[in-house]
Amino acid sequence: MVEPLIHKPGRALIHAQQQRGTLMNDFNRKVEDASARVSKTVAEAAERIEKEIPEFIKYLNDEVVPAVRQHSTKALRTASLKLTELADYMEQQKASRK
Repeated sequence: MVEPLIHKPGRALIHAQQQRGTLMNDFNRKVEDASARVSKTVAEAAERIEKEIPEFIKYLNDEVVPAVRQHSTKALRTASLKLTELADYMEQQKASRK
């Protein structure tokens, strides 16, 4: 009767498996540490942004909006003058052709 061959892992194989397990545990720990640091940084940034949003909105309302309105008004007045000049020029050209 022939006995079946049973593969028994040698010491080197067992050691390699243990080392691989240790490396994976180290890797997982490093990933968790990095993830925790990223989460903390994002949370701190979000908290700071939430605190600064009201100040930013106030700046927009107090400084930016009035400046835009003033420059828009100025631009409309300049465009109005240029259109008046163009209309005058067109009338002169029409009159000189007659």
